[in-house]
Amino acid sequence: MRKKKTVLLLTDLMVMLILLFLDQFTKRLAIINLKDQPAVVLWDGVLQLQYLENPGSAFGMLRNQKFFILFVGFVFLAVILFFLFKLPQTKKFHIVHIALSAIVAGGLGNMIDRFRFDYVVDFIYFVLIDFPIFNVADCYIVVFTFLLFFLFLFYYKESDLEFLNFKQKKYREMK
Repeated sequence: MRKKKTVLLLTDLMVMLILLFLDQFTKRLAIINLKDQPAVVLWDGVLQLQYLENPGSAFGMLRNQKFFILFVGFVFLAVILFFLFKLPQTKKFHIVHIALSAIVAGGLGNMIDRFRFDYVVDFIYFVLIDFPIFNVADCYIVVFTFLLFFLFLFYYKESDLEFLNFKQKKYREMK
């Protein structure tokens, strides 16, 4: 059982590292090819690549609050890592492992930018809806958070989530 847990956590780590690499690679490409250049239109009126240095958090909020944003990021990462270790090793939760790993990769990708540059490199812009410019790490965070939301809302039953109940464990120990 312990070996299975180790393999699952190593898989989580590999997913995180691969996604983190992809995020940092795309940001590097954005810096090289888009910085100080006009936007690159991928689909006229819909999607373009446009370089932006974002000193804030999501949607540019909390501008120039680097230390606060990093602190909150570390807290969220710690909570997510805690849940990764607590998750059951059953096949039913493998998708949760992947989703949490992707969210960690996204958080780390943006945190690395904050440490390196004091801002996050954003470059994807949906012109059609005038959505704020974002990056690949943001995609990981948003897409996989929504996936988790739907899984916990519609797929998992209350009994599947007993591993989250700390009181349940104490109750069983008292019996």
